[in-house]
This record gives sequence, C-alpha cells and structure tokens, in this order.
Amino acid sequence: MHSTRFRIHQKACIVAALAVGALSLPRASSSAIEGSAHDFSAIDPNEQICIFCHTAHNADTSVVDAPLWNHATTNRTYQVYNSPSLDATVAQPSGESRLCLSCHDGTVAVDSYGGNAGVIFLGGDLAIGADELTNDHPVSFVYDDALAATDGELHEPSGTPSGLGSTISDDMLFNNRMECASCHDVHNGASAEVIDDNLLVISQTSSQLCLTCHDK
Repeated sequence: MHSTRFRIHQKACIVAALAVGALSLPRASSSAIEGSAHDFSAIDPNEQICIFCHTAHNADTSVVDAPLWNHATTNRTYQVYNSPSLDATVAQPSGESRLCLSCHDGTVAVDSYGGNAGVIFLGGDLAIGADELTNDHPVSFVYDDALAATDGELHEPSGTPSGLGSTISDDMLFNNRMECASCHDVHNGASAEVIDDNLLVISQTSSQLCLTCHDK
C-alpha cells in the first residue's frame, strides 16, 4: 500500500514539474500558442495543445463565450475592485474573464479538462484571483463612450485608435466590455508574440498599454 501511495505521489510531482516547465517553454519559431506560456502539451499524453480548453467532440456548450469548451470552469464568487474614482459598474467576472480565472484563481486545475479532475493548480503570481480581485484591474464592465464622458479621463472607445488596426471598441472590447482578453491574448497571436510580455497585446513601455484607454 505504501509503495502504491508513493508511486501516486511521485507521479503527481512529476506532472506538476512538467506543468511548471510548460509555463516557461522556449518560444517556438512559429507564431501563436505553440511554445507560448499556454502551451501545456508536455503534460498531455498525446502532446496536444488545444485540448486543455477546446475539443472537436463532446464539448460543453453550456459555457458562454467558449467555443467547443473542454475545461472545467470556476464557480467562485469574487470580491471585485472598487474605488471612489471608479465610474464603471464592475460585475462578477463573466465571459472570457471567467474562462481565464478557471485556471488563474487557483481553484481549478490546469489539467482539469476532458472530464479529468486534474492535479496541477496555479499558485503565487499566476493565481491572479486567489486573493480576490480587489487589487487587480477591474474586468467585466461596460466601457463605452458614455462611460468615457462621465469619467473624463478615458478615451472614447468607438473612435480612438487602439494601435492594433482599428478602434479600442473593435480590437479590445467584448460586447463593449473590458475583459482579461482586452489586454492579454490567450492564443499568443501576432501582436502578443511581438510584445513577448505576459501575452500582452500592447507594450507596457512608456505606459503604452495604459494610455491606450486612459487619457492622462
């Protein structure tokens, strides 16, 4: 019995070590998710990349804004950011942001996909929502021209260039809402690959990312 428990523990440790390694895999020469921080192929038996979030068959279609979803989703209720200077109404994370938190709040395992319970949980700086969301940039709020007018220090998203080809509304918002994916590209697309900084789509140099939306 002790030997069996040791083997199970040993296997869990090996899998966890592989997950940590996957978070810092060297960048592949090709674009997109392969070789990025979200390439966990090292911990899938068939070295698949997409399977952690998506599947071609038997997908969970009940998850909103999640095409062919294959990962367990978090049920956590969060304390969200609030401030006297905040004019937006911040709701519970929804849509794309809740999908991100389904690994990044530390309550759901990275390898909890395809019906597997999973054993690899994010911690430390990677568990963004582990200590609530009270000290993080708010998400899941409507960012429109009306908010910009009320706030007085935000660019109007409908007409302000994002630097990504079109306007803030077109390139960075989801149904006029600010979400995690407004700043981070989970698939490490062309813009994020060039930036090469936490999957950000706009560089933080000289506060370019902040000043895209904030009129300071």
